[in-house]
Amino acid sequence: MKKIERAELQAKYNSIKKLKLNLDLTRGKPSSDQLDLSNLVMINLKSKKDFKLDNADIRNYGEIDGLPSAKKLGSLLLNVKPKNIIVNGTSSLNLTAIMLQTLFFKGNGDGPWKDKKKVSVICPVPGYDRHFSLLEEMGINMITVSMTGQGPNMDEVEAIIKKDKSVKGIICVPKHSNPTGETYSRETITRLAKLPKKSSKDFMIFYDNAYAVHDFKKSPKLSNIFKQCEKFKTSNNISLFASTSKITFAGSGIAFMGGSEKTIKTFASYLEKVMVGSDKINQARHVKFFKNPKALEDHMKDLSSLIRPKFEIVEEYLSRLPEGYANWSTPTGGYFVSFNSKPGKAKKIHKLCSDAGLKLTPVGSTFPYKKDPQNQNIRIAPTQVKNSDLKKAMELFVTAVCLSG
Repeated sequence: MKKIERAELQAKYNSIKKLKLNLDLTRGKPSSDQLDLSNLVMINLKSKKDFKLDNADIRNYGEIDGLPSAKKLGSLLLNVKPKNIIVNGTSSLNLTAIMLQTLFFKGNGDGPWKDKKKVSVICPVPGYDRHFSLLEEMGINMITVSMTGQGPNMDEVEAIIKKDKSVKGIICVPKHSNPTGETYSRETITRLAKLPKKSSKDFMIFYDNAYAVHDFKKSPKLSNIFKQCEKFKTSNNISLFASTSKITFAGSGIAFMGGSEKTIKTFASYLEKVMVGSDKINQARHVKFFKNPKALEDHMKDLSSLIRPKFEIVEEYLSRLPEGYANWSTPTGGYFVSFNSKPGKAKKIHKLCSDAGLKLTPVGSTFPYKKDPQNQNIRIAPTQVKNSDLKKAMELFVTAVCLSG
């Protein structure tokens, strides 16, 4: 870069810094406008008759596995039959944690995981930071594999399983993956479904379908992995997760876990030891709001009309970067853009942004143990901020990228 160009960039950066911005692109949170689309969820139980659903008084204890009507809603997200679903709580991440606890104390056909000398889980990267934090907190060793644009590199995955007998699972986000945005190909799904045949019989696929219906452009269709698992007789080796957190209210929606009859029974057996029922009132609210599949489809279209422009803004600004400075994902759904700077530059970009009032996800968060070996990946989460503020944030971001060299 010529000195005069750098001087101009520095002057531009300094002028942005004087604005004293306070902007946040750290987490994939819905905007207030998105949340407003679900306000009727809070007020749709109006009379005494609304408290009776599926032959249950939703105000009372019981139904640890959730209301049948709520399971039908969950089947639209998990693509499994309602009988193969548990509805409980508001957080799919929490259900993932409970599944891990179940495996630690009950196992999955080869003794409890707690009795193993070492337990490892394969983690496609860049990936979901909260998955990695959860696994680290539970003392599970994480082994990374690269992403290909079609999902994890399955050659790498299969080679690791063949070599390392401590590997007991893989954790993944198969559609609009966090943060790369890719949807796993049919071949990837088929090979995932076959993995337990190549590993130990207690191998578990943690299948976090957080963005199952979150398209904002035409998107590839995700193959039904549970049908594939049934075909290859590995259905006891997969647990599927989803929630309405990014459909209705973040943190106040309803969460789903899916699996085989055996998996559901084992999970419910553990669950009933730590609680005496599910929040059926919240489940009923959501069932009344999403009366049929079309209601969900229409709602997601309304959400996409709010989300799509934000990703278009991000793309508009990133496309202004000089060739060779970076590469990034162009998602068709989900909540994130995965940005890769030149190797070794991400922390510098992050600091320049932070010093000028833009908060970004800490560098390394998209990798286990918060260690990005190339120091180049930054997750951009554009959904919460107003479009006018997003433009300011991206102007600062691309300026910081150019200044980083």
